[in-house]
Amino acid sequence: MSEAVNKEMTNREDDYSKWYNNLVVKADLAEQSAVRGCMVIKPYGYAIWEKMHEQLDRMFKATGHQNAYFPLFIPKSFLSREAEHVEGFAKECAVVTHHRLKVSPDGKGVVVDPDARLEEELIVRPTSETIIWNTYKNWIKSWRDLPILCNQWANVVRWEMRTRLFLRTAEFLWQEGHTAHATREEAVEEAQRMVAVYAEFARKYMAMPVVVGHKSETERFAGALDTYSIEAMMQDGKALQAGTSHFLGQNFAKAFDVQYANREGKLDYVWATSWGVSTRLMGALIMSHSDNNGLVLPPALAPIQVVMVPIFKTDAEHDAIVARMEQIKKSMEAEGLSVKIDDRDNLRPGFKFAEWELKGVPVRVVIGPRDLESGNVELARRDTSTKESLPQEGLALRVKALMDEIQANLYNKALKFRDDNVFKVDTWEEFKEKIEKGGFLLCHWDGTAETEEKIKEETKATIRCIPIDSCVCEEEGRCIYTGKPSHRRVIFARAY
Repeated sequence: MSEAVNKEMTNREDDYSKWYNNLVVKADLAEQSAVRGCMVIKPYGYAIWEKMHEQLDRMFKATGHQNAYFPLFIPKSFLSREAEHVEGFAKECAVVTHHRLKVSPDGKGVVVDPDARLEEELIVRPTSETIIWNTYKNWIKSWRDLPILCNQWANVVRWEMRTRLFLRTAEFLWQEGHTAHATREEAVEEAQRMVAVYAEFARKYMAMPVVVGHKSETERFAGALDTYSIEAMMQDGKALQAGTSHFLGQNFAKAFDVQYANREGKLDYVWATSWGVSTRLMGALIMSHSDNNGLVLPPALAPIQVVMVPIFKTDAEHDAIVARMEQIKKSMEAEGLSVKIDDRDNLRPGFKFAEWELKGVPVRVVIGPRDLESGNVELARRDTSTKESLPQEGLALRVKALMDEIQANLYNKALKFRDDNVFKVDTWEEFKEKIEKGGFLLCHWDGTAETEEKIKEETKATIRCIPIDSCVCEEEGRCIYTGKPSHRRVIFARAY
């Protein structure tokens, strides 16, 4: 079966994009829906998203945030109040114009009822700043009402023309934090705190090294004064923006007249942030670790951490082996491990091995009649594709420790790949050569949007971020494109 899986899967080295699409479908993560650009997230894929959701939610609540929910629909007039914001999302908005259908004149279908046109058209939320700040106006009267630290788990719609499962779809799942503060300093601190939460989640749970930095002015979120992001490198050398946190200043407070009485009794506008990650993290997880045999999941986010496969010929062997597996399963679950026994009797063991390999389960445990007699098991690691014989006694503790080893190994492997593909580049000719091979290029840039746009037009590379960690970039130099003075290096890359 392993060979059959490989034949069905496109090799990563041959066609990375096709490999990714094959893997998402064949690993039962998601599939295209009947609605153009929208996806169905299948149970196994959603189970991984749930693990992400649960861990991030704990981290948000540990920093004082509470969950709330705001409407899916936004009055069109709300978007027009913040000009830069609406300009950033105008091309992606889905608009609701009518509220009723009726049977068509021929009786064979339905049509929009022309008499049911809405007085004001509604936007299906592409993001929720406007509806939330209209609401916050009712919540905030004095400094005693601040800060407000809200997060919402929701779906949003951005009418993308070119879509790819998880990475870019017309509808996707995400969380969006929206906070209100009394001072600029508190809001900036909040934006920095939350990008640090994202970085910790990516590194500790996704086993995905990321660079934290500021976005250039051109790449900032629409309506933000500053945007922080975490940038990850995929195995094809392209960058993926995995999460963003925005300092919004007082822009939205002024647009919706959200003022508060400070300690001196004077009115002032509130300071704001917003921050979010989405199901794009699923794409990042897949592309950070997986191989030509399928998914490779870090144990911290694997819905099933251990799969146990019995090898048997007779019913008696089956019953005895499964009974022992149930005992081992209970001991593993007592250590906090997620375990599944695959005792399906209509599939050969080789088929099961390949299926769980494709789904990225970190550890496979096999017991056959001889293992039952000897008191051993065969244990296979997904991250290294290695096997070893281990005693059944004490297996739960060994596997629990192994999960930490696998998690660290995946992170270190991804970190080495990234570090091996980060290059300091000082000339335009070298830039054009290197960018074709992928990776992060650390370059001097003169700080102008004009130069940034010209580089993008000529090479399809963008400034991923102006790093504030992961590399030493503060140094004098000259812009690779114009030769003008520069005080720091930035990261250029082609990106998803």
